[in-house]
Amino acid sequence: MSSKSQNEQARKLVGEAMASTAEARVRDHAEDAAQAEASWKNRALNAEDAIKNAHQEIITQRGQIGQLLGRVRDLEHDLLGDAVQRVMTENTILKQKIRQLTTENRTLDERLKAARSNARFADKRIAELEAQLLS
Repeated sequence: MSSKSQNEQARKLVGEAMASTAEARVRDHAEDAAQAEASWKNRALNAEDAIKNAHQEIITQRGQIGQLLGRVRDLEHDLLGDAVQRVMTENTILKQKIRQLTTENRTLDERLKAARSNARFADKRIAELEAQLLS
């Protein structure tokens, strides 16, 4: 074989090798792209599900907030300004009554202690007088 035909064969083999390598790269790149696309599709579907769930939760919470605000408005409507003032006045009166009853309770407690002390003294005195009568 001549070197010319060997060179041609070598060039042909190198060209075939380069072509097969390029085809393999294209196939690998296509497979990688397909996997990446599938991954992104999965992520997109998961994100869509999460968004749907979040929207549903927001709708539910808005409904609860609306109900609670309605209750607050009802309570505010039931307690007019005069009613609030009346409740505050009653609260002040009750606090004064508590102070008065606490003071009366202390006074009665002191009287009870004094009465018990007098009763003990009287019992001792009676016992002494009985002892004198017996002797």
